Amino acid sequence: MQLSATPYEERLTAPRTWWLISFLVGVSMALILLPFGTLPMLGGLAGGTAVAAVAASSYGSVRIRVVGDSLIAGEAKIPVAALGEAEVLDAEGARAWRTYKADPRAFLLLRAYIPTALRVEVTDPQDPTPYLYLSTREPERLAQALTAAKAA
Repeated sequence: MQLSATPYEERLTAPRTWWLISFLVGVSMALILLPFGTLPMLGGLAGGTAVAAVAASSYGSVRIRVVGDSLIAGEAKIPVAALGEAEVLDAEGARAWRTYKADPRAFLLLRAYIPTALRVEVTDPQDPTPYLYLSTREPERLAQALTAAKAA
C-alpha cells in the first residue's frame, strides 16, 4: 500500500508564555551567578535560557498523525483497525477523563495547556490498553481522519 498525503497532522506546540518563562529562567540563573562577575552572569543568562528553551521545545514537539492505516501519537503507533469509537471531548469532558474518570491502563498523550481532547477506544483483544486519550486542538478533525482511515 502506498502512502499518500497525510490526512491529519498536528504538532502540540508549547504555548508562547513558556518561551517567556524560559527567558525568566535565564534571568534567574544570571542573578544567581551575579556575585561571580559579569562573564559568569552572562553565561548564566545564555545557558539558563537555552536549557529552559530546549526543555520547552522538546515537550512541545510531540506530533499526532494519521498516516495510511496507522495512528501515530508521540512514540505510539497503532493500526486504525485496532481502534473503536472516537469520542470528541470538550474542555469539561477532557478534564474529567484525565482526572477522576481516567483508567491507569490508558495511553495518555496529555498536554495540560490544550483544553480539548479525543478519546478513542482500543478494540484489540491482545492490547490491555482500554483507550487512548489524545490532547488535540482539533478533535473533530482527528476523529474524521480516523474514520476516513478505517474506511480506506
